[in-house]
Amino acid sequence: MKNTVSTLLKQKQSGDKITMLTAYDYTTAKLMDECGINSLLIGDSLGMTMLGYENTLPVTMEDMIHHTKAVARGAKNAFIVADMPFMSYQVSAEQAVINAGRLVKEGGAHAVKLEGGAEVCQQIRAIVNASIPVVAHLGLTPQSVNVFGGFKVQGKSLDNARKLIEDALKIQEAGACAVVLEGIPAKLAEIITGKLEIPTIGIGAGNGCDGQVLVYQDAMGMTSGHTAKFVKKFAEAGELMRKGISDYIAETKSGTFPAEEHTYAIEEDVINEIIREEKKS
Repeated sequence: MKNTVSTLLKQKQSGDKITMLTAYDYTTAKLMDECGINSLLIGDSLGMTMLGYENTLPVTMEDMIHHTKAVARGAKNAFIVADMPFMSYQVSAEQAVINAGRLVKEGGAHAVKLEGGAEVCQQIRAIVNASIPVVAHLGLTPQSVNVFGGFKVQGKSLDNARKLIEDALKIQEAGACAVVLEGIPAKLAEIITGKLEIPTIGIGAGNGCDGQVLVYQDAMGMTSGHTAKFVKKFAEAGELMRKGISDYIAETKSGTFPAEEHTYAIEEDVINEIIREEKKS
């Protein structure tokens, strides 16, 4: 079934949890789509997972369009959401509409995602008025890493918790079709979810949200080093890949790969004639 803004809203209303994972390439998107994922997020997290940056800030519109195109070609039923990278929407509502339009028109996204609360409501309204669905993002917003002083849980103080609730209501009023809640206490996320008519997608926000999203490399065990508390590894794909790559190296060096079953044959009389010609030359 094709996933849309309407079907995601129906899932919230019926209590059917929404599933979302990040995707950045055709092959992965196709595989996830075949598994029945509801939504794919081309996150600006690709700056770290695919491009090796320290954070999301260096990611450009061209990066986002490039990866969104690949995902859109692979996914036929998932609702495709593309992140608006840092400084692609902050300057003005006009800039936000132009760049959101590029992600839809050039990239093939069904919706765009941007970070922030009350301060980006003008941009949300303008993008929605251009007939482009907007997914908002509250809590630990990675593009604000320098303001937060790192990747820290948000909403733990009374004032901050109140602001997150207010921001959630304001972005809904501005026209957002859903909101990602990242890195906030589970009970606070549950309260926000109960107040909103639009779906909430949690990442590090507990199971009281209407759905969940994870960076797929984290979920599949493909990353190393520090892992956030909210990440669960659903597979050890990284270890499987390491073994496969190591076996490939070993068999290639030993000469056991390629074996006969991996090669193409030629008629004996043809090759014998070639050998005779070679000897004459």
